[in-house]
Formats: sequence, C-alpha cells, structure tokens
Amino acid sequence: MAPKAPAMSPSAMPVVDVLDKVTGPRRAEADELLALHREVSGAEPVVWAGRIIGFGEYEYQYESGHGGRAPELAFATGAQRHTIYLTPDFADRWPDLIDALGPHKASKVCLYLTRLTKIDMTVLREFLVRALSETRSGDPMHS
Repeated sequence: MAPKAPAMSPSAMPVVDVLDKVTGPRRAEADELLALHREVSGAEPVVWAGRIIGFGEYEYQYESGHGGRAPELAFATGAQRHTIYLTPDFADRWPDLIDALGPHKASKVCLYLTRLTKIDMTVLREFLVRALSETRSGDPMHS
C-alpha cells in the first residue's frame, strides 16, 4: 500500500476549479488575489490541500524533526471570507501594516478579509512582499 500523501501538498487540480467554487463579488476578488500573489511571487499558482492557491514552494523542518513542504505565498477564498497565509506572528511584528490595512481579522499566520473593496491593496501587497522575503530568507517559521 502506498503511503498517504501529506494533507498539505501540491496537486494537479486546476486552479479555476477551486476559484469557481466561489460566486458573486468574492469570485472577482479571488481573481484579484490570484494576480497579486502571482505578481509578488513571480510564480504560477498551484492548488494545495484541495482548496489553497499557493505560489512557489519551500521545505521546512522544526527542531523536533517534523517537517514538510509549503507554498511561499498562499490564499484561500470561501463564501464568507478570503484567507491570506503569512508568516508567524505577522500581526504583532508588523503593526504599521495592520493599522493601515482596513477591516480584517488575524490569527497567528492568517489574515482574514471579508471584502477586498474595504482594504488598502497597497498594504496587502506589502504584507505579501514581507512574508515572501522572510520565507525566502530561510527561516519563515521563526522570523
């Protein structure tokens, strides 16, 4: 029996299949996020874990020995919100951006946006630039 693939792995699923699961204004915003991530990363989109649109790829390993692969930049779009995947503790470390962004929620590594029309897209772009820079510097998990 072949080993099970990790949940967080790239797939051959067409990106449009994931994006088309969302309708209305959020679908058009997904295209906007796609273009922004592509521009910042310089990479083509790939579907990860069946719902996440990722750009680029890196390998990581924790001190415990656990490791894996992850996209350098990523987002997911759903019926209620967009989820932007960033580097750990970004909200605490980048208060200048958090304060300037507009309406959002944040967790340890995710930025949640209800509508792109209500946020400053220049600030969102800077979040992506900083996150990508940290990831490519070699230590995104402990930056």
